[in-house]
Amino acid sequence: MKTSIVWFKTDLRLHDNETLIKAIAQSDEIIPVYCFDDAEFVTNEFGFKKMGNFRAQFLLESLSDLDKSLREIGSGLLILKGKPEVEIPKIALQYKVSKVFAKREVSYEEKQTEAKVQEELFKLKCELKTFSTSTLYHAEDLPFSIKDIPDVFTSFRKKTEKDALIRDSFEEPKEIKSPEIESLKLPTLEDLGLSFEPIDSRSVLTFKGGETQAIARLNHYFFETKCISKYKETRNGLIGADYSSKFSAWLALGCISPRFIHDELKKYEQQFGANESTYWLVFELLWRDYFRFMMKKHNANFFQLAGIQNKGIEVNKHNSHQLQQWIDGETGVDFVDANMIELKLTGFMSNRGRQNVASYLCNDLKLDWRYGAAYFEQQLIDYDVCSNWGNWAYLAGVGNDPRGNRYFNIDKQATDYDKDKKYRNLWLKG
Repeated sequence: MKTSIVWFKTDLRLHDNETLIKAIAQSDEIIPVYCFDDAEFVTNEFGFKKMGNFRAQFLLESLSDLDKSLREIGSGLLILKGKPEVEIPKIALQYKVSKVFAKREVSYEEKQTEAKVQEELFKLKCELKTFSTSTLYHAEDLPFSIKDIPDVFTSFRKKTEKDALIRDSFEEPKEIKSPEIESLKLPTLEDLGLSFEPIDSRSVLTFKGGETQAIARLNHYFFETKCISKYKETRNGLIGADYSSKFSAWLALGCISPRFIHDELKKYEQQFGANESTYWLVFELLWRDYFRFMMKKHNANFFQLAGIQNKGIEVNKHNSHQLQQWIDGETGVDFVDANMIELKLTGFMSNRGRQNVASYLCNDLKLDWRYGAAYFEQQLIDYDVCSNWGNWAYLAGVGNDPRGNRYFNIDKQATDYDKDKKYRNLWLKG
């Protein structure tokens, strides 16, 4: 009897999940597990929690949805809590597991955890098999090796679009054979050292975790409203659910895959026509891929002050009072403050807002950009390690920006994108 573990991480879905499909094909029985890693719920060196209330709540909802889907096809989700390198080998030993299947990691801490798990499993003569399941283009299909990927996005995009193909998605499994798995035992937010925080009613969307919700959101944005056909014109919006796709939170936890989005987009284009807007979503997914591949290439450098360019940048002495004003939306710059209040009360902020508040922290306050990135890591419901740290490094002038110094004239931005002050009034008059 070949029993295998499928270790779910940020791939909380059944559709287009190579890890799961390969495990089923190579095993008689599957034990799906998710481990609440203690290291994810600590305070980091910048004084912020690694995961805040909003994202943790979204994670719990996503796991609950995954468990429900797994039970419908004969399995279920076993919840572990502690250090993955301790807890996963325990289960491997208990069930005489010969292989553990998991998503392949690319960023620094996640790779360290993966290596520790592999080392402990090796002692049990158990193999860790990993698969790349997070990107639109598979790393092996790129027209360059990871170390040779251009550090300028446009060069990467043009060559990839020309010379690489997007692989077919994997069908979701119809049946999984598992030993009996106890009913779902999720920790509470309190167990994780957090607390429930309702999302402010002014939020652009009531985000709810899980694959079911992710696919419902896609159907809404594509087929029910056809909003995707004007995405390029509306994507710089600030208010409301449909100025942008809002797929990011589900993508971050892998409740939906980029390839599945791409497949559905192709169906949409066949039915309703392709235009610049439908392409623009693929363009954004490519940026997401790019940050992931860059993290693979540059590794821990993305978390250093000097970034991947290893250049000295002018930073003021750390000022915790200024940082707190920025966090609380009390800088006195109304466009920055409105965005920061939205983030604090909802766990979300528009792309336009993110660029402005990051530029303000880096260029006007001249604070260490990593405090901003670490606060976003705590606060964002759609936090994704590669996109978050990649974007912050970019805006700080130490990342993938060939021009360096991305200074935003915030008054001009506010006039361009919120000329009637509707957005500022919404958040500043609360």
